[in-house]
Amino acid sequence: MTAHTKTLIRGARLLGGEPQDVLIDGETVAAVGTGLDAEGAQVIDAEGLVLLPGLVDLHTHLREPGREDSETVLTGTRAAAAGGYTAVHAMANTFPVADTAGVVEQVWRLGKESGYCDVQPIGAVTVGLEGKHLAELGAMHDSAANVRVFSDDGKCVDDAVIMRRALEYVKAFDGVVAQHAQEPRLTEGAQMNEGVVSAELGLGGWPAVAEESIIARDVLLAAHVGSRVHICHLSTAGSVEIVRWAKSKGWNVTAEVTPHHLLLTDELVRTYNPVYKVNPPLRTEADVLALRAALADGTIDCVATDHAPHPHEDKDCEWPAAAMGMVGLETALSVVQQTMVDTGLLDWAGVADRMSFRPAVISGIAGQGRPVAEGEPANLTLVDPAYRGDVDPAGFASRSRNTPYEGRELPGRVTHTFLRGRATVVDGKLA
Repeated sequence: MTAHTKTLIRGARLLGGEPQDVLIDGETVAAVGTGLDAEGAQVIDAEGLVLLPGLVDLHTHLREPGREDSETVLTGTRAAAAGGYTAVHAMANTFPVADTAGVVEQVWRLGKESGYCDVQPIGAVTVGLEGKHLAELGAMHDSAANVRVFSDDGKCVDDAVIMRRALEYVKAFDGVVAQHAQEPRLTEGAQMNEGVVSAELGLGGWPAVAEESIIARDVLLAAHVGSRVHICHLSTAGSVEIVRWAKSKGWNVTAEVTPHHLLLTDELVRTYNPVYKVNPPLRTEADVLALRAALADGTIDCVATDHAPHPHEDKDCEWPAAAMGMVGLETALSVVQQTMVDTGLLDWAGVADRMSFRPAVISGIAGQGRPVAEGEPANLTLVDPAYRGDVDPAGFASRSRNTPYEGRELPGRVTHTFLRGRATVVDGKLA
């Protein structure tokens, strides 16, 4: 990577607004204005480019330790930088599970060593993700990793008593429980969204109520306890209404949506291509439109990738045997541009809010999701919104290639990413 130097970004559209110059000196933003100059600075001509704060992902699977055949902290953070991210939150469903201070510290230290973006581990809610006993929540919080977000993602904390106790425990240090909302008894044998397409294909249906019933329970529990709950990968119109209702009560509820749930529908499953198999499943066009509207009006707080890498053999097989999940770090911003910016639902300032500011606030990660202003950390992303190109997974920095967008034209390209003033991506290539 390039060493810390003075860098002058000239004429970028700051948050999509009027062109501004931004001077980076060392790890911080030294000045923002017009007609800036700096002797000896490296100059980037950013005419036509949009400058955003570095993106923050609340939901990333880095797979290390235990599934390094899918991804490692190094390859995952390289993929993150390529996608414009300066911070990611690593989910706990590793092998061994990140349910102790030792494991979360290992992931945190690997992130420090990578140098491509900050890695904030998410701790498991229950031991081994088994849903029976609370994990070492306090010890993980008090560790060097300073864990504040806890999730059994991949599995639902379906026991109401365990969920209540977790909410009570994390309240002591303003932590948050991020729930994978899936009532397990309602999804036994489920392969895709329950609806017209599943009936026609003869695949086991995954009903919307399996998600919505858990969300309804958990917002009520969070209100009862006076604690914070975050809903992972919200995917149905009904879920939107429950979260909207909970927020109208003033309850401390936040929610995320994935890029793929903003764009793709269950009609794609007619191809039987397992690249479209994901948890929660792709839903209907009506759900997609409801999710976009909710992200636009703030009912859904943020976009999170749920980047879920898998080796080739786990996806290149018959549909019922295929693993669930898709990679997303390197295409997330492009999908958000297509579904939210190019449709007029969000401007670039709104994108900065949903993909940087809000996720950073939810997790409390220090130095990320900050304004592009003098004295702030120089965590920055430059985007070329005029770019159009077909997705080619062969060029991904991720170790895995299971993208649903292969061959699809998407808008926008990250040209530069800066982590505390150091370029991790230059002219669209990893530094």
